[in-house]
Amino acid sequence: MSTNNQNNEEEVDLGSLFVIIGKGFKNFFNFIGSIFRGIFHFLISILLFFKQHFKKFVIAALLGGIVGAYLESDSEDRYGSNLLVQPNFKSTLQLYKNISYYNELVKQEKVLLLASIFNIDTLKASGLTKFEITPVVNDNDIINAYDQFILTVDTLTVSSYNFDQFKTSFTDYDYKLHDIVVEAKYNDVFNGLDEVIIASVISNNYFDRIKKLTNENLTRTDSLLRENLIKVDSLRQVYMRVMLEESKKEFTGTSIDLGGSKTTTKEIELFSTDIKINEELGLIAVDIGEKSEVINVISNFQTIGYEIKGITKNYIFILAGLSFFITLLVILFIDLNNYLSTYKKKP
Repeated sequence: MSTNNQNNEEEVDLGSLFVIIGKGFKNFFNFIGSIFRGIFHFLISILLFFKQHFKKFVIAALLGGIVGAYLESDSEDRYGSNLLVQPNFKSTLQLYKNISYYNELVKQEKVLLLASIFNIDTLKASGLTKFEITPVVNDNDIINAYDQFILTVDTLTVSSYNFDQFKTSFTDYDYKLHDIVVEAKYNDVFNGLDEVIIASVISNNYFDRIKKLTNENLTRTDSLLRENLIKVDSLRQVYMRVMLEESKKEFTGTSIDLGGSKTTTKEIELFSTDIKINEELGLIAVDIGEKSEVINVISNFQTIGYEIKGITKNYIFILAGLSFFITLLVILFIDLNNYLSTYKKKP
């Protein structure tokens, strides 16, 4: 009898457990369903809102587009030209400051000063509208800079300063290439501007001194490597003659060993040294080519500038979008105000 009661109690417990599990699954799926219903309701509400105020948005965008079209027709054409440079000896910051200075002169309409700086007439100087410089973002620059960092610091520093931290500290000034953009009202004002911009940096005595010292050091290193290469080649020739003598003696039956196995090992070592020196000479040649100037010019300003176009610079698009956005904010503010007024009246 007690056994039957125990079995009945176990069946009741299992039944209750299944009921609880079933309710849990039901509540979980109801919760998931409520999320999807909420998202669906939100999307439908947005569509209904735009449907309700569709005419207002269209009228606002049209009015903004009409005003934009008038301003676009009344505005002067603008032209641009690019100067791509590679600064050396940490001169990037100075270059950025100079470009910022030129742009401030444009904003303040210092036409006479601009004409004097760039050796152009006042008409062309008055046509300058913008100076800007931005880095040419390349992840390889960060990787290469981190590799150089690892080679110059101790192991403890490297272990406490990982790549992500280094990447965070990498600034716009640390990129290798930089793009200078000049905008103007006239398309023939750009010729000669690059020479003045570059000269404003390379005329700095500090950068000029660093350039000379660096190039002297590179030239001296190149000469030493070439001398070492000649010595290595001479030693290789000596060992080659020794090996030839060894082979002749073996051919004639003489069993005297002049260290043939050691000679072969030395020949291999000298060959490896020869390859290493040539690799270093190649790197030095690249450094000499890149660091022969304070600023390397990759591409000059185009003599005739390109016309600046694009939807984001078009007054029709800008004012139509702005009118649409302002109308949206006004309608939302009115609806919020009406909702708050109704909410206050609720008991």
